[in-house]
Amino acid sequence: MEELDGPRFGPASGAAPRQLVVLCHGLGADGHDLIDLAPTWAHALPDAAFVAPDAPFPCDMAPMGRQWFSVADRTPEHLEAGVRVAAAALNAFVDAELARLSLPPSDYALMGFSQGAMTAMFAGLRRPVAARAILAFSGALIAPERLPAELAGRPPVLIVHGEIDEVVPVSGSRDAASALRAAGVVVEEIYSPRLGHGIDDAGLTAGALFLQRNFASGD
Repeated sequence: MEELDGPRFGPASGAAPRQLVVLCHGLGADGHDLIDLAPTWAHALPDAAFVAPDAPFPCDMAPMGRQWFSVADRTPEHLEAGVRVAAAALNAFVDAELARLSLPPSDYALMGFSQGAMTAMFAGLRRPVAARAILAFSGALIAPERLPAELAGRPPVLIVHGEIDEVVPVSGSRDAASALRAAGVVVEEIYSPRLGHGIDDAGLTAGALFLQRNFASGD
């Protein structure tokens, strides 16, 4: 497994970073797939450093791209084992970035799309120092039955999903929201009626406001 790295952006203000936002891409993509969100969200967080790490493994279902874990075997046991390895890699990367930027251990947020959302939620809900926010686009919650015993903090979670998603069914997000609320996590949900497996303007706007509000609440 390779040490994580990927494209970076910001702070747009030119000042020293005050926040870290880590963007986790989907299956078969890489960090360049999401780093283009950073200039848009930087309007809301001009002092944030954004980074979109490439997932730790080559995609085993395509000739190019990366994956956080394999989905060749989609049994719950296999997915859980895979996301645990991915979460460990993501946690190490977040800790290293916070240290590199000389930021306090709580001044970060995690965002993910699709498989990246699954990884961001799994890791973020178990980190000893909670994120200011977790943003999960077109994702699902792996091993929800483990969450009550393993939950380390209760960062607020924004869930965004297209209702006609043909890759990750919208039920994945609805079920995740139910499990999170049952565990005492504050959740906001946005479902776009005509959106498939992607991110639309409504999701981008909601993400910017969610990040801005939750970072401001801790200042």
